[in-house]
Amino acid sequence: MKRPVRWLKPLPLRPRDTVHVVAPAGPFDRPTFEAGLALIAERYTPTHRPDLFAAHRYLAGDDSRRAEELAHALTDTSARATFCARGGYGSARLLPHLPLADAAPSLFTGFSDLTSVHGALQALGRVSIHGPVLTQLGKQPPEVREYFFRLLESPEAPPPLTGSATYVPGSAEGHLVGGNLSVLACLLGTPYLPPLDGAVLLLEDVTERPYRLDRMWTQLRLAGVFSRVRGIVLGDFTSCEERDAAYSSADVLLDLAREEGLPCAAGFPIGHGTLNYPVALGTQVRLDADSARLTFLEGAVRP
Repeated sequence: MKRPVRWLKPLPLRPRDTVHVVAPAGPFDRPTFEAGLALIAERYTPTHRPDLFAAHRYLAGDDSRRAEELAHALTDTSARATFCARGGYGSARLLPHLPLADAAPSLFTGFSDLTSVHGALQALGRVSIHGPVLTQLGKQPPEVREYFFRLLESPEAPPPLTGSATYVPGSAEGHLVGGNLSVLACLLGTPYLPPLDGAVLLLEDVTERPYRLDRMWTQLRLAGVFSRVRGIVLGDFTSCEERDAAYSSADVLLDLAREEGLPCAAGFPIGHGTLNYPVALGTQVRLDADSARLTFLEGAVRP
C-alpha cells in the first residue's frame, strides 16, 4: 500500500444521516447491541443487513458475509458512517478482500479488533475513529457519549484527555496511530501497518497477562516501531493481571516504556475499561507526558 501524502478526513455526521451497522469480527450480545443501536438511532438513520446476527464459531458469519457487508459499508457514498457491532476477532481476515482504496469519505468507528481496519485505512491516509462499538456504547456514561457524537459531528478539536501517570517525562507531537496492542503486533510485516514515522502511538489491551504484554511490546521493538514514533499514549489495560503475582501489568508497562525512553503517559480512559473516550486516528495531537495530557490539535471531520 502507498503511504499517505496527506490525510483525508471524513465528512461530518448530520441529523438523520444514513449510517451502516456492520459486524466484521465476532458475534455479539443482542441486548447490549440493541442498547447501542437505540442511541445512534436517536440521531441518525442506521441500516444493517438481515444477516448481521449470523454466527460461525467465533465469527459473525463466514468471511464472505462479513467482507461483503464491510466492503459495501465502506464504499457506499449514500451513507456517512460505519458503526461496528462488536470487536472480538476476525477483521484482519477481511483486509485482502476490501476495496479500501475506493472507500467513501465517511466515518469508520470501532476499536479493539477493529484496529486492523484502522491500520489499513491509515496506511492509505484516511482518518478514522477509535471509539466505542455498539455493544459498549450503551454502557458508556453520558459524558463519553456526548464526546463521541461531538467528535463525529463537529470539525472543531475536541477537549483534551488526561491520563493518570507519567511513565517517561517529555512531550511529543505527531499524528495519532495505533489501538489494540495485540492486533497492532499482528499487522507487522503486512501492508496494513499504519504510517509510524513521526507518530504518537496509542496502545491498549484486554485480558493479556503481563508476560504477553511484554512479548508483544518486544515484538514492536524488534520490528523498529519505537525508533520511528515520537511518543506513547497508554490507555486501559483491562483485566491484564497475573493472579497472585507480586507485580502488576502497570509495573511491566512502566519498565518497558522506560526502556524506550520516549515520552510516555499512562492511564488514559481509552479502551476496554469503564470509560472509552473516542479519538481520531490520523489527526495531529500533542502529548505532554509530564502532565499526562493528550491535546488534540484538530478535529476528526472536515469543516
